[in-house]
Amino acid sequence: MDIILIIVAALLMVLGILGSFLPVIPGPFSSWVGLLLLYVTEAIPTNLTLIIVTFIVAVIISILDYIIPSLGTKRFGGTKAGVIGTSIGLVVGLVAPIPGGIIIGPFLGAFIGELINKSNSKAALKAAFGSFIGFLASTFIKFIVTVIYLGLFISILWKNREGLFSF
Repeated sequence: MDIILIIVAALLMVLGILGSFLPVIPGPFSSWVGLLLLYVTEAIPTNLTLIIVTFIVAVIISILDYIIPSLGTKRFGGTKAGVIGTSIGLVVGLVAPIPGGIIIGPFLGAFIGELINKSNSKAALKAAFGSFIGFLASTFIKFIVTVIYLGLFISILWKNREGLFSF
């Protein structure tokens, strides 16, 4: 049973990293659930303090995920349409078979969203840039946190590797 939990936890770690880029998957929480599964296994001793601290970090990052893009958008004069356009552009950029779609998509989405909301293309471009910068900052922070969680996961597994296969 422990091996199954560890495999599911590893899959959640990968899902967490993907969730850093995909707006529909809560990246840090997915990775945290992977750490939690590691905690409930009997073969791998994990510190409860680590689980609590990583949970608090995941909550803070999730809150910041909503605040940072809005701050970037507002700082550059954008609207909610730019933030929505950024998210739509990200999804389109991920599925579009163009190189750099994950970067181009959110920017174009923000720009189109702002163009729909504003008639001035210069203001829309400025707001789209702010929305895009906020999105990149938020994505970068989520990615770093999920990679750190993966590092913790691997470190805990590595320290306890002998206990995994002892019968």
